[in-house]
Amino acid sequence: MKIWLDGGLQDIESARVSVFDHGLTVGDGIFETVKTVNGRPFALTRHLDRLARSARGLGLPEPDLDEVRRACEAVIEANPMPLGRLRITFTGGHGPLGSDRGEHGPTLVVALGDTTRRPDSTAVITVPWTRNERGALTGLKTTSYAENVVALARAREQGASEALFGNTVGRLCEGTGSNVFVVLDGEIHTPPVASGCLAGITRALAVEWTGAAETDLPMDVLQRADEVFLTSTLRDVQAVRRVDDRELPGAPGPVTAKAMRIFDEHAAADLDP
Repeated sequence: MKIWLDGGLQDIESARVSVFDHGLTVGDGIFETVKTVNGRPFALTRHLDRLARSARGLGLPEPDLDEVRRACEAVIEANPMPLGRLRITFTGGHGPLGSDRGEHGPTLVVALGDTTRRPDSTAVITVPWTRNERGALTGLKTTSYAENVVALARAREQGASEALFGNTVGRLCEGTGSNVFVVLDGEIHTPPVASGCLAGITRALAVEWTGAAETDLPMDVLQRADEVFLTSTLRDVQAVRRVDDRELPGAPGPVTAKAMRIFDEHAAADLDP
């Protein structure tokens, strides 16, 4: 296995990042997860654009997107696999043990692991913790993921693959690593970015390709929606068959099944939409 670390490919066994890297000590970093299909990344340009936005939002130096793209190409070529999870991590680099940043410059790591296609449907739970729609990190894809780790562990304990959050005013927001959509009277809705959710790449494509509406939604919509589905880089469009104790028999329902088909057709036609 080869990874890209600060300028070139390295063996995974010998690659080293400083124990004083700000991404490790205080979670001062950003990342992107990109799906690769038969050696080609999906929607890479959109992911790199969001990486740059997250860097600006966190106050990190602007990443050299040409270098990041070269790193992705090199790692994909060095690690052939039919379906992969490409991870781009960009941190504040070597720094002091406190929150102040050092002057050594950022760290760039690109790695690739194999994965398998997700099931067509899954179970989710809701959690009592909230997303802060007005926080300093809202809308940024940062490495500060401990809150998601805790929520996802709760979901796994209850036989689910995802946990859904509301925001501080009780509106539906997002999952730990996904966006959520609901079907009401045949129409598809998803929370707006103003709810505090991440502007997911797959979310944006699903909205564009299916005509879904961005709608401010209460949490209890999950208990009355005709259908529910998730979107994310590795889920694409995935139906929800259970929310907490509520079963949604027959998932994927007809609207979700159509959305899944539309997404697959468009994604197959253009790997960098």
